[in-house]
Amino acid sequence: MSEITGAAMVAGIIGRPVTHSLSPVLHNAWIEAAGLNAVYAPLAPTAAGFRALVDGLRGGVIRGVNVTIPFKEEALAVADEASDRARLAGAANLLLFRDDGTIFADNTDGLGMLGALAVQVPGFDPRAGPAVILGAGGAARGAAAAVFLAGAPEIRIVNRTADRAEALARDIGATVSAVAAEGALIGANLIVNATSLGLGGGPGPDADLAAAPKTTVVLDMVYKPLRTDFLIRAAHLGLRTVDGLEMLIRQAIPSFEAFFDQAPPAGVDVRALALRAVGESA
Repeated sequence: MSEITGAAMVAGIIGRPVTHSLSPVLHNAWIEAAGLNAVYAPLAPTAAGFRALVDGLRGGVIRGVNVTIPFKEEALAVADEASDRARLAGAANLLLFRDDGTIFADNTDGLGMLGALAVQVPGFDPRAGPAVILGAGGAARGAAAAVFLAGAPEIRIVNRTADRAEALARDIGATVSAVAAEGALIGANLIVNATSLGLGGGPGPDADLAAAPKTTVVLDMVYKPLRTDFLIRAAHLGLRTVDGLEMLIRQAIPSFEAFFDQAPPAGVDVRALALRAVGESA
């Protein structure tokens, strides 16, 4: 293990809950392989304590944090500046703390999702047909922004609360619309579970996957368990699937680069380490 001194660089992840997060496994493995004097730690404020925690980190006390459920939209609101990706999504999963006390927000969720699709479904083209996003929170916003920028001709948002889906659609662009669950998957090129349903092994979204074409790709942002109820149902129907762990890894790479000013070292099988951490095999 790399030596950690009083001069250590510090980064972390903020969420509630955060105990399930595999981000510390990924980042600390990269830190050790790179020989950095650094650490990546989990932080779990109360539901009302996010802003106070983030404000207390201003001024470069730590390099930055990733942000997960349920704070992604609040993360953008607390920032002083933001990337175009984060502004379009209306949410941030990465906050960087500058020495002058300002906070910069970015969103690497979309990069992670597109990267995971490229790895696990080579040749997938987001422009080939409609994308369906299940959910309307911060993760869904990142997904919708990513496929919008990637040229998806139509994006359908399905959410239990119609107002949130409609707000997301307005924020992204004219090709995005809030739709009812019934019929939403007809003709879909991509279906994304951007909710927390299925986390910990529970039932996934109640979506009629049988209505989707056999060419549809199904991606689940939930990565614990690796093979979620949602992905199992999709695979049984012959649909191609992409797991949330690959997305997590792909979004973590630009975060590591932002925290530590270098790319993650090559040759570290962080996927295998993450699977071992949750007691699963590849």
